[in-house]
Amino acid sequence: MKIANTAKILLCAAAMAATNASARAGDGYADDWQLGLLPAVTPVARDIHFLHNVILMPIITVIALFVLGLLIYVMVKFNARANPVPSKTTHNTLVEVLWTVIPIIILVIIAIPSFRLLYFQRDIPKNADMTLKVIGQPSWSWTYEYPDLGTNEDGSAQVTFNAFLKNREDAAKDGVPYLLATDVPVVVPVNKIVKLIVTSDPDGIIHAWTVQSFGLKIDAVPGRLNEDWFAATREGVYYGQCSELCGKDHAYMPIEVWVVAQDKFEAWAALQKTAPDETTLKTFLGTIRPTQQLAQN
Repeated sequence: MKIANTAKILLCAAAMAATNASARAGDGYADDWQLGLLPAVTPVARDIHFLHNVILMPIITVIALFVLGLLIYVMVKFNARANPVPSKTTHNTLVEVLWTVIPIIILVIIAIPSFRLLYFQRDIPKNADMTLKVIGQPSWSWTYEYPDLGTNEDGSAQVTFNAFLKNREDAAKDGVPYLLATDVPVVVPVNKIVKLIVTSDPDGIIHAWTVQSFGLKIDAVPGRLNEDWFAATREGVYYGQCSELCGKDHAYMPIEVWVVAQDKFEAWAALQKTAPDETTLKTFLGTIRPTQQLAQN
């Protein structure tokens, strides 16, 4: 009876955790007890999910079950009680061939879609809709530049800003996750190819710009320009963090990206060019913040 009650409690807890995770699936960040990967909102992320869920998980599950069954079989069949006279067999040609050939076949099966995905990730579209430059700073913050929105006489981007960690009090007041939210978000249009130029301040250190829902992780290296891309197909607020151990404030270097409709992005870009004050910008951002949608993988 106790076992049955315990099982019911565990099943209820699992159901509640799954329901809670599903309810928060559109929030762009992981929730407590969430199972699986964050919802995919780009073609690259969807391919990553396919590789993980459809190809890798079944393979490693079969391997784990096979090894478990083999261990149980050996313990039962060849323990001292069942097999008092141990075998003196030193090798078996068929077994040795199988445990060499089968892993090779498995690796080839995994390698083919892996290489296709890797090529897809690194094949930067030539005709991107917009360019976003990301610069990791020694102050453990990110600088963003939008060169397509106009440049100054010295060649610098007219629209540029620094994004710092939003403090705990403001995060609680705005109902956003502390350690993930930033004081100023990155804003990009939905269904557009965004090309990233990623680097780090020459006097800084290596960072890494990572947004899990985009399937994107690219190092920001001082003195080097790295490229990546994404094309978000769903409006929403998506979070990421620096994923390179970069010093004492590594845990306080979040990324917040708003994917909005084209008209909202154009309105935001026009406002940015006027160099608005903090109050005006915050009020305007409140009008274009995307409403989270329950994501479907």
